[in-house]
Amino acid sequence: MGQTDGTLSKYHFLLRRLHSLTGIVPIGVFLLFHLTTNSSILWGALNSRAQGADDLRGRGIATFQHEVGFINNLPGLLIMEISIWSAIGFHAILGIWYATTGRSNTRRYPHMDNRRYALQRLTGYIALLFILYHVATLRWGWSFLVPGGVTWSHEHSSSTMAMALRGSTDEITAMGLAVSLFYFVGVSSAVFHFANGLWTAAITWGLTISTAAQRRWGFVCAGLGGMLMLMAWASVGGFLFTDPAKAKQVEDAMHAELSGPIESAQHTDETP
Repeated sequence: MGQTDGTLSKYHFLLRRLHSLTGIVPIGVFLLFHLTTNSSILWGALNSRAQGADDLRGRGIATFQHEVGFINNLPGLLIMEISIWSAIGFHAILGIWYATTGRSNTRRYPHMDNRRYALQRLTGYIALLFILYHVATLRWGWSFLVPGGVTWSHEHSSSTMAMALRGSTDEITAMGLAVSLFYFVGVSSAVFHFANGLWTAAITWGLTISTAAQRRWGFVCAGLGGMLMLMAWASVGGFLFTDPAKAKQVEDAMHAELSGPIESAQHTDETP
């Protein structure tokens, strides 16, 4: 342990900067795009070109389904996932080491910066736990951790996500509310951890040395964090109040529109 501490201390300057950099790229960038995609369950209602939908709610469902389908068909998706998970692993392991070896002085000096330092550590733990649960249940298929045993599918992304957060195909259950509450706390922690980390990263890299510069950059980070927080809450609330049957209907209509011409062409080729 002592040798490990000595190695980390020797490269402290480099590791601190790599730790902040991985928190911004690719993790922070991925968070931004991920929340933009997920919140389309609500803002997608403004998408007048949405396929398979004839009302505002359906447009949101169709827009989210389209975005998920696009992402899952990107070339090199596996490489991107490996890169993101490598960054998360590095950032989390180093962050836990910093958090467990650092000393909090919030009781002796209970001012804002120390409170934010404590919240940064706490939200980091919560965000990591949430990410593991989120990926395990929706990507790895650990349906035993989801109320009702729902297995998420990118072909039916809206309906299965709604069932996971509602806990049932028909109504919102107590277990569904518990999962939704965990999602609410998890995404809020992830957003705060990123926005506050973005502020401290500027100090780490020597970009905001003066108090005035730190204050100005703080306003920028607070604005970005507020926007991301609204997107995060919109995502959770959007799926919680989405009717799985309605979502399934829109998804099936979209799949029918996409596969219809192909099936028709095949049928024409086979006709003598």
